[in-house]
Formats: sequence, structure tokens, C-alpha cells
Amino acid sequence: MPYPLRALFALLLALLVAGCGFQLRGANGSSTLPYRTLHIALPETSEVRIWLERYIQGSSASTRLLTDPKAAEAVFVQLDDNRQKSILSVNAQGRVREYRLQLNYSFRLVNAEGREIVSPVDIVMTRDISFNDSQVLAKDIEENLLWRDMNNDLVNQIMRRLSLIKPKDPSTAAED
Repeated sequence: MPYPLRALFALLLALLVAGCGFQLRGANGSSTLPYRTLHIALPETSEVRIWLERYIQGSSASTRLLTDPKAAEAVFVQLDDNRQKSILSVNAQGRVREYRLQLNYSFRLVNAEGREIVSPVDIVMTRDISFNDSQVLAKDIEENLLWRDMNNDLVNQIMRRLSLIKPKDPSTAAED
């Protein structure tokens, strides 16, 4: 196919995709957070923190991440991060056939004074994985991929909830 014809075809394809209303995820501004500054109160090596920082820096131009919680408008606080692997089923010989991976995560947002902006939010995810004694290495890799996928889903849900939940005004909240 000659070069001008390829260029014309690519241009027509781009116009067709743009004309049908196609948008990349997050391009419509739905993932922007209602906070100008945010501090993530997690260790710097935490996977959730790393993924959250990437998401916020990549999708929310209006929110800046700060290292000082006293200067931030909102502080992300992890309340619980519980990951479990349990036996789901066994075969007739008593060997494991399936495992269940479960992630329980909860968080809340507070302001610099420690008053609650967003009430505690619980996120629960489960994945089932089959197991075979003859494919231990492959199943271990598959399990690690599932945990990574669950982390990605967790951060997506956190971002969605933070962008949709209306923060309550901490100045009108009663003192605990």
C-alpha cells in the first residue's frame, strides 16, 4: 500500500474514532479530586501509596501531593489492609484444588486538624484461583498477577470513591 494512501487511511480512522465519542479513561475529568492538596499517610514503599501517587499525578491536575500532613487540605489515612489466602476446595485425595484470595481495605480522609472529611470506606475484593501440584511455579506467578490486579482495582476504586464522595465540612461537624 503506498504511503499517501496509508496516511489517508490513518486520518480517516482517527476521524472515525474521534467522531464516535471515544475518550480515554479519565479524560472526561471524572477522576479529578475535590481537594487542592492531599497527603497520603502511608509508608513510601507501600504499593497502595505508589499506585495512588501515580494515579493522582497522572489524572488529577488540580490536586497536588504534599509531604507535610499539616499543610494538606486532606490526609488519606489507611485504617485496614488485610490480605488472606484460604483454601476454597480440595479433591478426593485431600489436595488443594482452589484457593480464594481476599483483600479487605478501609480508609478515610481527615483534614490537617484530624477532623473527618470522608467517613471510613470499606473495600472488599475476592478472586478464586485453581491449583495444580504439577504446575506450582506457574500457579505462583498467576497468584502474584492476581494480587497485582487486585491492587490496581483497589486504587481504581479508591480514586472513584474519592472523586464521587462529597466531603463533609469539618467545621460544622460536632466535636467527638
